[in-house]
Amino acid sequence: MPPGARCCSFVAVRLARRQRGRTAAGDRSASCQTLPLKTATLIYNPVAGRHPRRREAEVQKAAAELRAQGLRIDLVQTNAGGEAQGLARAAAAHSDLVIVCGGDGTINEAINGLSPGHTILGILPGGTANILAKELGLPHDIGRAARELPRWSPRRVALGLARWGQNGAAAGLATSPAHSRYFLSVAGVGFDAYVIHRLSASLKRSWGTVGYAFEAWRQLWRYRFPEVAFRCSDREWRGSLGVVQRTRRYAGWFHLVPQGSLFKPGFTLCVFRSRRRTRYVIYALAAAARVHTRLPDVTLVESQQVDCEPAGAGPPIYFELDGELAGTIPATFQVVPGALTLLAPSP
Repeated sequence: MPPGARCCSFVAVRLARRQRGRTAAGDRSASCQTLPLKTATLIYNPVAGRHPRRREAEVQKAAAELRAQGLRIDLVQTNAGGEAQGLARAAAAHSDLVIVCGGDGTINEAINGLSPGHTILGILPGGTANILAKELGLPHDIGRAARELPRWSPRRVALGLARWGQNGAAAGLATSPAHSRYFLSVAGVGFDAYVIHRLSASLKRSWGTVGYAFEAWRQLWRYRFPEVAFRCSDREWRGSLGVVQRTRRYAGWFHLVPQGSLFKPGFTLCVFRSRRRTRYVIYALAAAARVHTRLPDVTLVESQQVDCEPAGAGPPIYFELDGELAGTIPATFQVVPGALTLLAPSP
């Protein structure tokens, strides 16, 4: 049997085994995923990460690795922010698999082009923080990840869904919000979103997470830390920063939610309640040491939905999704079970 046929047969067996397991459990959401993977579209962001000049060569090498294993690959490059969403939606019409090489922002765009649906998404790490790639344990090297990709398994995962842009959002009164967007890893409300709002593209591109840390330190002494009301599980918490997490990691290296997992059906709200600047230095040090959950003014709550709104009058309060600025509150974040099929290494 030629190498390409072996690759497709191997993936088909994995798909069939997982489909039988889902059927036995009563999950019929992935019934179309029993065919072998033969065609793929690789969408890549040529300026993601700190070394964009290397990106084209790395992507070409990854494509060659995938072709050597039997996949027919179409390469598609993004030319502007937001473009990956439309490219992923178009690719789903003719590809068994959509592969994204880029950062968390590009991956988020692709997710919004594919979901809800059954086209499989594969990831090749290539951004700044790479929360998703780290969470899945993917190789940092793009070529190595491409070599290993045919051995990964498709897994149906939940997504978060943010809704905002209408009166009554936080109270759940509106039925047709002006804006909605899926997220896979994290939604941040308050200080972190303001840092992203102020972070220049050149600083992010040149210094990556170090640039984000520098901007956070600079804005720490300028931001007013307005209070936000977070409601979930019939209770309310107030704080100046709230992070809705589906993963353990935040900002690339902080393990903010020790029990977080992409493969769990819910998410965890982490609220930092203080408005004092000096307290945020303590928050950062405690989070880096993974002891922030011991602080009396840090709260973790598991939930299926979080509603948030400003606790008082003042300037707009921003929120971000998967590391990209999204909008302003009031907003609602809720879990959508089984919204995406993600190709991932076996646990």
